[in-house]
Amino acid sequence: MAEIQFHRELAFRYAVLETLSPLVRRVVARNPSPFTFKGTATFIVGRGRVAVVDPGPDLPEHIAALLTALRGESVEGILVTHTHRDHSPAAAAVKAATGAVTYGYGPHGSGSRGDSGRAPSGPAVEEGGDLAFVPDVRMAEGDALSGPGWRMTAVHTPGHTSNHLCFALAEERILFSGDHVMGWSTSVIAPPDGDMAAYMRSLEKLLAREDALYMPTHGPAIPDPKAHVQAFIAHRKARRAAILRHLAQGKHSIPELVAAIYVGLPENLRAAAGRSVLAHLIELSAAGEVAADRAPEMNAHYRLR
Repeated sequence: MAEIQFHRELAFRYAVLETLSPLVRRVVARNPSPFTFKGTATFIVGRGRVAVVDPGPDLPEHIAALLTALRGESVEGILVTHTHRDHSPAAAAVKAATGAVTYGYGPHGSGSRGDSGRAPSGPAVEEGGDLAFVPDVRMAEGDALSGPGWRMTAVHTPGHTSNHLCFALAEERILFSGDHVMGWSTSVIAPPDGDMAAYMRSLEKLLAREDALYMPTHGPAIPDPKAHVQAFIAHRKARRAAILRHLAQGKHSIPELVAAIYVGLPENLRAAAGRSVLAHLIELSAAGEVAADRAPEMNAHYRLR
């Protein structure tokens, strides 16, 4: 793919509409945080009759900027990669303003626990579950939404959440990777809905694809997807190895493991790091490499088998 020229198209009080390619525009919400980087990106795909990908958080200024960007166009559908509060809540307001249909895998938790929408237990990270969102149309692997000159195909990538979807734009070989593959950091995998084994399988799944560019919901575009995904896989394997090494050295609790592995991590990120370590320990327990004094959870004590 030719190098994508990023340029500022329109300026708003709260956000900037950027043209990323002939078919793709982006508005980034002003919700920066340790979990969202500079903010949540909402993508507009197509011209005239368009799709919206990840409408974003329920921030009036972001919704206003997005609706301004959509003025004069017809929204064919609102595509949601997953149900975290920085991704899906604005769908309700955009639907009300445009009459568009919402699309997603299902409610929060639907990929692993049916349709209960039960809130995850334990400490919540900043992007907690959006339990209110239920898509009008449920999408599974290979389902697609089309408009003039574009087709968006769902790729089921559970792991960050069980209902996570990426969306492939065949015409420009772009994959909208949501939080599965971000442009600035690895994803937080927070049980019970986050699943490390599923996340690793989903990364391997993307390696078999031939996308030319990833557009994540946080961070810059990723122009070398395979190398990026391979680096993420290597990072997780190194983290798994570090957990096993520290268990062998006598560290048995998640706080001990976090302190040993995430040296110098700010206090406000330790809870999320602990959930990620728990995700690895659940995976290692299922693989028979680690045992615990109870079912794997935050307060359990772990040892090598």
